[in-house]
Amino acid sequence: MERSGGGPILVTGGAGFIGSAVVRRLLGERGAAVVTVDCLTYAGNLDSLRPVLGDPRHAFERVDIADRAALRAVFERHRPSAVLHLAAESHVDRSIDGPADFVRTNLLGTFNLLEESRRHWSGLPGAQREGFRFLHVSTDEVHGSAGVQGRFDESSAHRPSSPYSATKAGSDDLARAWHHTYGLPVLVTNGSNTYGPYQFPEKLIPLALLNALAGEPVAVYGRGEHVRDWLYVDDHADALLRVLDAGTPGEAYAIGGGSELPNIEVVRRLLRLLDDVAPDAAGPRERLIRLVQDRPGHDLRYALDTSRIRRELGWAPRETLESGLRRTVSWYLENRWWWEHVRSGEYRGQRLGLGGEPVP
Repeated sequence: MERSGGGPILVTGGAGFIGSAVVRRLLGERGAAVVTVDCLTYAGNLDSLRPVLGDPRHAFERVDIADRAALRAVFERHRPSAVLHLAAESHVDRSIDGPADFVRTNLLGTFNLLEESRRHWSGLPGAQREGFRFLHVSTDEVHGSAGVQGRFDESSAHRPSSPYSATKAGSDDLARAWHHTYGLPVLVTNGSNTYGPYQFPEKLIPLALLNALAGEPVAVYGRGEHVRDWLYVDDHADALLRVLDAGTPGEAYAIGGGSELPNIEVVRRLLRLLDDVAPDAAGPRERLIRLVQDRPGHDLRYALDTSRIRRELGWAPRETLESGLRRTVSWYLENRWWWEHVRSGEYRGQRLGLGGEPVP
């Protein structure tokens, strides 16, 4: 994918879960030149970029987006034609125990990136300036809980419930303001719960899967009634690139998988799939499920109305929850090297946040 002027696409957080899926897709299917910017905190993993690290069209910059001077050097060195901003502190439980890191990365880091993008964009010649885009990638959690019925859309108010979602809501507002105040061609996306290969095992699906493989307890908050809309990572990456290609600057797009389900049912389906392909001699793995104390401010339900991106950009998810979970289970079983490497470090599958107590 060539943009005006042929400059590379700069992807922040490109060694993370969704970011690495975007980078792999840009290089593999789209033939684009890519600059990955990532400071490689705990969830940033160069192993997730192993398929493309040797690609001559790919450059990696280990840079913290909170470091304004380092960011400026990246822009001056690579002269990008677009920015996909995925770098963020992203786990609700961690934000409850340590909100300062979320404020620093999600708010200050986004501000720095917007300012350096504006500086770079302002100096581009006509066609390159016209074609430049800044895509800010966010979450449906900025809207708070959807209640029992109804869905959020692009006009829904921000009502964040956690330090994580509050900092993401603030970064969304910054991105929109930089479009309306300065004319920077900003696009915003708000995606639902994403799952699939290369996801750091602090999130529900990979954590439940790997704990079950090890015969360890599978923790589910509260009574497991919290409802999420599940989106397979490759579908999310496709949607982001569709917005980058054809979205209207200044607009936002809700991205969801159309697969709402309570967490307890997601875990049950996951464990049944695992039993199908890798039976446990001790019997069905649903026996491992443990209901644990709920976390503070846990929103009951997230749900998105995705009619805009479907209607205006022609995007729709390819994977159902059933097919996406099956692909996810297969990938984790076939790529033990990736998650064993992750688990050989500091993170051992403990419940994060709330003091970091272990999963019971």
